[in-house]
Amino acid sequence: MRGPRRRLTAVAAAIAVIAALSAACSSAPAGPPTLTWYINPDDGGQTEIAARCTAAANGRYTIATSTLPRQASEQRQQLVRRLAANDSSIDIMSIDPPYVPEFAQAGFLAPMPPAVDAAAREDRVPSSIEASTWQNRLVVVPFWANTQLLWYRKAAVAAMGLDMSRPVTWDQIIQAAAANRTQIAAQGVRGESLTVWVNALVESGGGSIITNVGETDPALIQLGLTAPPGIDAARILREFGDAGVAPPGFPTADEDTNAESFQSGSAAFMVNYPFIWGKAKSGVEEGTLPQSVPDDYGWAVYPRTLPDLPSAPPLGGINLGVGAFSEHPDLAYEATTCISNPENSAYYFVSNGNPSSRLSVFSDPAVLAEFPMAPVIRDSLTQAEPRPQTAYYAEVSGGIQRTFHPPGAVVPGATNQAATDLITAVLRKEALL
Repeated sequence: MRGPRRRLTAVAAAIAVIAALSAACSSAPAGPPTLTWYINPDDGGQTEIAARCTAAANGRYTIATSTLPRQASEQRQQLVRRLAANDSSIDIMSIDPPYVPEFAQAGFLAPMPPAVDAAAREDRVPSSIEASTWQNRLVVVPFWANTQLLWYRKAAVAAMGLDMSRPVTWDQIIQAAAANRTQIAAQGVRGESLTVWVNALVESGGGSIITNVGETDPALIQLGLTAPPGIDAARILREFGDAGVAPPGFPTADEDTNAESFQSGSAAFMVNYPFIWGKAKSGVEEGTLPQSVPDDYGWAVYPRTLPDLPSAPPLGGINLGVGAFSEHPDLAYEATTCISNPENSAYYFVSNGNPSSRLSVFSDPAVLAEFPMAPVIRDSLTQAEPRPQTAYYAEVSGGIQRTFHPPGAVVPGATNQAATDLITAVLRKEALL
């Protein structure tokens, strides 16, 4: 029996050695934590900022990026699924503004420390703060803020007699385009961009798609689509279709399609984001577009719905949320302050064409050199209004896309009521989208 006992003794000794080595390893320094930042696709700007903030952390943490799907709705879906499973790998996330209330209401965002709250409010355009707030609390950090401008071809518009140094209305540009047999490039595709357009028209008319913002009971949400501003928005969409100013393929036209229509000169007007300027400049650099094309670009604040009421341009961009299940929420919030600081915001604007949420960045010499329309973007963001702020935004937006498409077939009054009925039924779980 000595043989088996010896073997057992040897095994026990080996286990003891392994245990001792494991204990020694566990007592060694673990190294700085790695914070994972889930980013929307861009031209590499967020990855560069992650590297910059890793260097600035002086060894306290590193930031790794993980890229989300291209569409905002798919980004939301992926994040929601993972957060619902208490995923602790989500330290920082780039969130499209309309989904902020949903994430906050579901408890997916870590509480913001007071010092970060104070820093996140400094030097910000008002619309970015509004879009980062839920239930009177700042729940995410504004990063970059986007908006649509009214772009126009200067030579074509000069012959129309429109004074683009003064605010213009949708009615004015529709009438001018129809009279001069040109087009207005706008987003007619059944998608989020259609909700953006409808919301901007309603808000610019002094109304709101949701009139009791902040309501958490979906059955009690009140819609303002059948009020006069909603009816006026539907009227403009119908007139846009009836006037013959929509580009070919309008019901499937998105931002990229419209950039091409405007670039070709077939559209004298366009509502779109500032990326179209970088697109035109790249074309010149690549030799596919003559310099005369971007030289002919003009820009102004988004068209008004009513002559005597300033427009409420669309608000887009990205906010930074910290995951509720992150193992390092304090470090993650510290990182958001670095990510969104003035230097990184200006870099991101110049390199990736995404405007800052910070007012001071719009007077940065490098920004002005790359984007001469930066002051107009700043003015637009100052006037901008977010899309409906509700934890049920996906249902509201889906209902608008279903009923207001195609925009040229909208029937004022009837379409408004159909949208109200559908969204209300969906919120009350009486219908599905």
